[in-house]
Formats: sequence, structure tokens, C-alpha cells
Amino acid sequence: MDKQIEWSIQTNIFATAWFINMNKLSLLLIISTGIFTTYTNAQTPVADTYSYNTYGELVKTDSQHEQRNSSSLPMQVVTVGQRQAGVSTILGGTIVPYRQVTLTAELPGRVEFIAGREGDRFNQAEILVAIGTDKLVAKREQALANLNNSYLALRNKQMQYGREWWAPQSRDINRMPGMGMPALFDQFFTRNLGSGMGHGNPWLERYSDLYSSGTQVGQARGRHMAALSQVREIDANLRDSRTLSPFNGVIVEKLAEAGDTVQPGQALLKFADLADLQLAVEVPSRLLSGVQVGMVVPAILDFNNQYIDVRVAQIYPVGNARRHTITVKFDLPVGTFAWPGTYAEIMLPDQSKTTEQLIEIPRSAVVERGSLPIVYVIKNNRRELRLVRLGKSYSNNTVTVLAGLNNGDQVLINPPPGITSGWHNKPDNLQH
Repeated sequence: MDKQIEWSIQTNIFATAWFINMNKLSLLLIISTGIFTTYTNAQTPVADTYSYNTYGELVKTDSQHEQRNSSSLPMQVVTVGQRQAGVSTILGGTIVPYRQVTLTAELPGRVEFIAGREGDRFNQAEILVAIGTDKLVAKREQALANLNNSYLALRNKQMQYGREWWAPQSRDINRMPGMGMPALFDQFFTRNLGSGMGHGNPWLERYSDLYSSGTQVGQARGRHMAALSQVREIDANLRDSRTLSPFNGVIVEKLAEAGDTVQPGQALLKFADLADLQLAVEVPSRLLSGVQVGMVVPAILDFNNQYIDVRVAQIYPVGNARRHTITVKFDLPVGTFAWPGTYAEIMLPDQSKTTEQLIEIPRSAVVERGSLPIVYVIKNNRRELRLVRLGKSYSNNTVTVLAGLNNGDQVLINPPPGITSGWHNKPDNLQH
């Protein structure tokens, strides 16, 4: 009996101790959970949200209202406002290289070598295309032979002129058949008496022979120069058979292949410098009053929807007679990644119109799907998909809407991926 009482007392003491320890552990868990919750709430920042008031101003909303969904980026609904801005016109253009040339064949022949393909980059003065020169080499050897013959003929004529100068043929004793010593009588009597009586003039004969010899020297010199020029012409053709890159650039289009037979003037390839790009736009004449060289205007690239500032570089002096527009080129910022030939848009001021009220929305409300931007509008607890046409972007991450929205519409900000139009089932998660 005493042992049973002792065992019962020990059991009660153990149970009491176990219950006290479990209460301490529960209390410790409760305290730890409260500390962790307090620390988490202290470390989680509450993002400030903004909305548009009736005056189109971007104002801060109640931060206590956002604490319910601070753990993730919530969807928000804002009312569309308006911004007063000058009237602008959006024009489309094409990205073009700053320098582009079409390299053509300078002489007929067969293409033997093309350095690369589209996209290959080359430095200045590198060989791009080579045309066969077998015929030119043969013509050059023939021209060199003619040059050598003309040089020998020139030397001979120069020697004959010197002989005429120092030993005139008019005084050659072999041409005087007189008596006595060789030409003695003719030398002293016949020629002098004949000259005095009008039968010949030895000095005129000497001048005539000297002039004739000099003329032959000049003619030989001319033939020599012609032969030399022929060699230089063939050398120039040999140089033209090698098409060199005029500047550092890239092959953008090949118009011939190795083995093709080409004629002078036939295009071989197009070569462009893609380091500097421009935007070519056909501007109507009514907008030229607001365009000046050096002014900066906003633009958007179509392939990646990138907003950039471009500078007016050149205004063509003559317009297009069929389109009645003026070509204007804009310089893109250095380092801008763009593809020549792609589409881009610019916004030019229209000086003929006054200011207007433009719809303005946050940039985060725009969803890019393909080439057309869309916006989700909340109306009667339903999401509607609207196609919009965007205008100018501003530094406060807002953008104007030229078409697709009305003042007072409610748009959805930060729409999650995969969202579609339809019923808006959870209005409590929206922040107004």
C-alpha cells in the first residue's frame, strides 16, 4: 500500500513537471513568433503608391491602405488624367547607316574572290572583291615592249639631232662634187657665188636641216610618252580589279558571287558603316517651320520600343516631287543598338496649332504584345483590353496616349502576366 502511494506521488510530480515545461515551451514559441512577426513587419518597406486626381496631378495615396498587399507587387487602378502639351505629329521613318556605298565593277572579267558574306566586318583598304587579270597582264607585257621600242627610237633621234648640230649635212664633203681637193672649188667659189647670185642659201639649209631633226626628236618623245601612258593605264586597271573597302564597315548585301562574269558598272556588293546610324524621315512641308538643324526630338525604335532622343543632322534642300515632302535625317545617339532598315517614329512639333490636352498614364500600365501596346481598362467590374497609340514619354515614368483612352477611364497598373479581359473577380485586391 505504501509503495502504491509512493508511485502515485512520483507520477503526479512527473506529470506536473512535464505540464510546466510544456507551458514554458509554448510560451517561448509564442514570444518567438511575436518577435519574428514584429521584425518582419519592421523590415518590410511599404511602397508609396500614386494616383491621378481630377486635375491630372500625380499624388500620393494612403500608405496604410497598401500594407495589406505589401508582400507582393499589387495591381492598382488609377484614373486617367490629362497633361497640357504642345501639338505634335508622329512621323515614321527608317534607320539608315551614316555612310553606305555600292561597290561596282570597274572593268569586265570574272569574279575570282569575294572576301566574305553579309555581316562580316572589314577595316579600311582591305580587299573585298578581286576580278581576273590574265588579259590585263598580257596587255601590260605588250605595252612594256612598245615602251622599250619607243625609248630606243627616241635615243636614236636625239643622236641624229646632235650630229646635225655639230656636223651639218649641208656641209658634208660627200655632197660636194667639185674639183681639186674634196669640194675645194665648190666650197670657196660655187656656194658663195651662188648664194650671192640667188642660187641657194647655206645658212637657211642648215637651219632647215636642224629644225627637221629636232622635229623628229619631238615626235619620238611623244611616242615614248604614249607608250608610257599605256603602261600606266593598264596598271590603273590592274588596281581597279581589286575592290578595296573605302572605310571601316560591314558588308550589308552581296550582289555577285565568285565565278560570275561582270561588266563595268555592275554592282558587286553594298558596304556600310554601322557604327553611326541615322533616322531618315519624310517630313511634310507644313512641319518644316518647327524643324531646325541641331534641335533634339523624341523618337521610339519599333523593334524594341526603346525611347531615345535624336538630333536633326540634315535637311535636304529639295523636296520629293511625288510625295511633296522633305527628307530630314536625324542622328541617333552613339552606341544605340538598332538595325538599319527597321522602322522608327519621331514626334515633331506642329507650329500651326496651339496646345492641347493629352491623356497621360503611368508607363507600368502599358503591356507590350507584339508591335501594338495595350492597356487594361476597368469598367463595371470587368477588364477591357484597349489598343492604344502612345506619344511622348516623360521622366516621371509616364507616357501620353494619343488614341485609345478617354479622360476619366480607370486603367490597371502592373497587370500580371497572362491576364486577359473578363470579369474582375477580386476587387478587394485593387487599390483605388
